[in-house]
Amino acid sequence: MAKVNIALDAELVVEVMVLTGVGSPQDAVETVVRDYIARGHRTEARTASRDEGHRTGDMLPPEPPHHGG
Repeated sequence: MAKVNIALDAELVVEVMVLTGVGSPQDAVETVVRDYIARGHRTEARTASRDEGHRTGDMLPPEPPHHGG
């Protein structure tokens, strides 16, 4: 896999290291990036599931509006 070198603000990297509990700056930032990508894929999967139900008519009818009181 190709590698990319980037420069980041040291305070940002230290915060990432603390939040992830990873002692290496490279590994800490990589952990955050991988997590961000995984979350994006999970969101895409959930959105696709909802869209599929809408296209096939499997969605429940909308609930009637609630009037406060």
